[in-house]
Amino acid sequence: MDICKMTALELGRRIRQRNLSVPEVVNAYLARIEAIEPAVNSFVTVDTERALERARKVQKGIDDGTYKSPLAGVPVAIKDNLCTTGMLTTCSSKILGNFRPAFSAEAVRNLEKAGAVILGKTNMDEFAMGSTTETSYYGATKNPWNLEHVPGGSSGGSCAAVAAEECPFALGSDTGGSIRQPSSFCGVVGIKPTYGTVSRYGLIAYGSSLDQVGPVAKNVSDCAAALEAIASHDEKDSTSIRREDYRFTEALVDDVKDMRIGIPKDYFGDGLDGEVKAHILNAVKALEEKGASVEEFDLELVQHAIPAYYVIASAEASSNLARFDGVKYGYRTEDYDGLHRMYKKTRSEGFGPEVKRRIMLGSFVLSSGYYDAYYLKALRTKALIKRAFDRAFERYDIIAAPAAPTTAPKLGESLSDPIRMYLGDIYTVSVNLAGLPGITVPVGQDKKGLPIGMQLIGDCFAEKKIIRAAYAFEQGKSWEAPEISGVLTQGVPGRDGISREGGR
Repeated sequence: MDICKMTALELGRRIRQRNLSVPEVVNAYLARIEAIEPAVNSFVTVDTERALERARKVQKGIDDGTYKSPLAGVPVAIKDNLCTTGMLTTCSSKILGNFRPAFSAEAVRNLEKAGAVILGKTNMDEFAMGSTTETSYYGATKNPWNLEHVPGGSSGGSCAAVAAEECPFALGSDTGGSIRQPSSFCGVVGIKPTYGTVSRYGLIAYGSSLDQVGPVAKNVSDCAAALEAIASHDEKDSTSIRREDYRFTEALVDDVKDMRIGIPKDYFGDGLDGEVKAHILNAVKALEEKGASVEEFDLELVQHAIPAYYVIASAEASSNLARFDGVKYGYRTEDYDGLHRMYKKTRSEGFGPEVKRRIMLGSFVLSSGYYDAYYLKALRTKALIKRAFDRAFERYDIIAAPAAPTTAPKLGESLSDPIRMYLGDIYTVSVNLAGLPGITVPVGQDKKGLPIGMQLIGDCFAEKKIIRAAYAFEQGKSWEAPEISGVLTQGVPGRDGISREGGR
C-alpha cells in the first residue's frame, strides 16, 4: 500500500476506518519530500517536528470524535504567501526571509479546524509575480513530469508538490491564473473560486482586487472537498462574501445532460498550440457525448485583458509592497546612512528584478498625469470585460477554454522575455478581472509527454457547475497519467539550504 499515491479523500477515509494512523501518513510524506526535494524544489520550508506533533494531536482528536471532516488527518502543503503562526512565511523573497507571523491566514485556520496537518510551505514566484516559479529567491521549482521544464506559476511549488506526490493536496493563490495555469502544466486539478468566497485574511497581498485563495489536488473530488473546507465568510476580510451554500462536494455528479457549454472563438485562434487545441476540443466533445450542448461564440475584449490586468495588478502591487521597508519586520540592509538610505538599500537588496519591474510600472501608472490615461482606463476595461462575461452567461452555463497557450516551457525560456511570459496569461487573467470561478482539469499530454489542462469558467458563485462538468469529464477520461516517480529518480540537483525547521 503506497500511501503517497492515494487521494486526499481516500487517505481521510482510511484514517477514519483505522486502516492508517495520522503519524504513519505524515511520516510517509515527510520521507517522500526528503527523497524528492533535491530534484523538484517544491518546498521553501518543511516543519518536521511541528507536523509530527500535530499528527499525534489530530489522531487523538479523530479517536475522541473532535475531528469528523473527510480531510481530518490528511497532510497539506501551503503556498508561502499564506501566513502560518510561528512558521516562516517568506513569499519566496529575500525581504521576508526571516518573517514568522503571529497569526495564520483564515484559509489555513479553516483547514486546521478540519483536522488537516500542515507539512510546510511551498515555493512560488516572488510575491506571486511570475508565471514559472523561476523568480523565487530560493531557486526555481522543476516540473515533475520533465525536470527541464517549469511547473508554471506563481503557485508552481504547490502544483509540483501535488504532482510529485509530496502531498495529497495544497493551497495556492490565483491573481491572474496562478492556480489554473500551473495546474495545467503539472497535470493536476486546481480551482480559483469566485472572488470573496475564500477569505483573503492572512494572504500577503499582491493585487488585492484580484487575489483569491484556492486548492490544488490530484482530482476534482479532492479539490471540491478542500474548497468546502476553506470557504467561509470572514468579518476580518472586507471583501469576504457570505454565501448560503458552501456544499461544493454535492456537485460531484457524473451528469452534464442539458448543460450549455460555450466555446470562445477568440481563445482558439492564432497563438494556441495545435496539440493543446486538439486535446481541449476532444474533451469538450466528450462532454457533448454525455449530453451537454456545445456552441461557439465571440467573447469580446479578450485582446485588452492582458494590458488591463498588468496595469491594475502592478498598481495594486506598488501600493501593497510599500509596507516592506525594513522597519517593522523582514530584511534590513546592514550598511546605511540615514532613514531614506535604509529604505532604498533595503528594498533594492530585498526585492528581485521582476518585483522591482512591477513596482515601477505600478508607480508610473498611478503617478500624476498618467493615472487617468492608464489606471482609470484599465478599470473601465475591467468593467467592460465583466459585462462581456455577463452576456455570455445569459446563454451558457460554463465556458470551456485553454488554461495556457502551450504546455510547460523549458526552464529559462520565459524569463529571457518578460513580455512573452505576460502574454502567456491571456486565457486566465480575464477570470480574475471579472471575479469569476475557474477550474483546470487535465485532458491529455502532448508529444513530449507534458500535461495539457482544460479551463472551465463559470458565472459568479457557479462553482458547482464547473465542478460538475470537470467531474463528469474526469469519470470518462480515456488517458492515464504516466508514472512520474521514475523521472524524478534521475536527480536534477536542486538548491542547497532548504529551510528544514525542526532539524530536518
